[in-house]
Amino acid sequence: MRSRRVVHTVESHTEGMPTRVVTGGVGVLPGATMFDRRRWFMANSDGLRKLLMNEPRGHAAMSGAILQPPTRPDADFGVLYIEVSGCLPMCGHGTIGVATVLVETGMVEVTEPTTTIRLDTPAGLVVATVHVEDGAAKAVTIRNVPSFLLQRDATVKVAGVGEVTYDMAFGGNFYAILPLADLGVPFERSEKQRILDAGLAVMDAINEQNRPVHPDNPEIAVCHHVQLVAPGSTAQRSRHAMAIHPGWFDRSPCGTGTSARVAQLVARGELAMDTDFVNESFIGTHFVGRAVEATTVGGADGGPGGTIDAIVPTITGRAWVTGTAQYHLDPTDPFPEGFEL
Repeated sequence: MRSRRVVHTVESHTEGMPTRVVTGGVGVLPGATMFDRRRWFMANSDGLRKLLMNEPRGHAAMSGAILQPPTRPDADFGVLYIEVSGCLPMCGHGTIGVATVLVETGMVEVTEPTTTIRLDTPAGLVVATVHVEDGAAKAVTIRNVPSFLLQRDATVKVAGVGEVTYDMAFGGNFYAILPLADLGVPFERSEKQRILDAGLAVMDAINEQNRPVHPDNPEIAVCHHVQLVAPGSTAQRSRHAMAIHPGWFDRSPCGTGTSARVAQLVARGELAMDTDFVNESFIGTHFVGRAVEATTVGGADGGPGGTIDAIVPTITGRAWVTGTAQYHLDPTDPFPEGFEL
């Protein structure tokens, strides 16, 4: 067997969404921070992401994480998040998957009833508390980066729909949040293509007419997620379908999306601090979100716009290890970066 490259992974899923955790075969990426490493990786090594995420090794909804040495002294591991659409600054379900893999494989010292793992991500430090029983990871609670409502009741003109009102919130990535009923599509699995098409149309309109920009990092300046909230949802329990660029649904309840939703509800005065919020995915799996600390973002170095009220959220969910793998690249393989169909 001839191989130009061999990559070692541990496979997992978090409430239905895969995380392919790369444990070997990559080496240390250049960069003083994980955000620098993300920038370098996208410019110089994106073919590896495509090889692992695209068919035939991956699929249209594949997601993963590459383990790295940390760039900061208060972290245990660095993490670079990869998926079919690119490299995310942060990924909640991926972080839960990474923490579970680190415990289940013994890559960290495991203590019961909890094992704390500090992860250096492109979006900042994320602390994962793994709830352990008999050496097994039963649940993971992540303390996410500051999350906030950027825009309330913003509007865009969407082709084929008309004017649409939405909230734009950040939870590690930007999320447009709006009721699915406003788009005239029922919340039914049988209508999944119409739901996805409507979500992508909203996404395109926002990025063309009102692209969001993070107040502390102008390189985070795109909306690749639209959270379409189901009828009957409340500030205590909500259902949604998450449309993601370039055209797929999140199978999990979405950790950064749940963080954004918690921030939205707190900013609107609908959810109190230190109160559980249950977020349900399109396939019926659940995360529990909670706002545990008030903070602010923006206004750094006297920049324009001043500060924005924000919260620090926690997200609790569970992941399961599904296997281990070695992925090879034969020098004659006609698809060295996979393919999309």
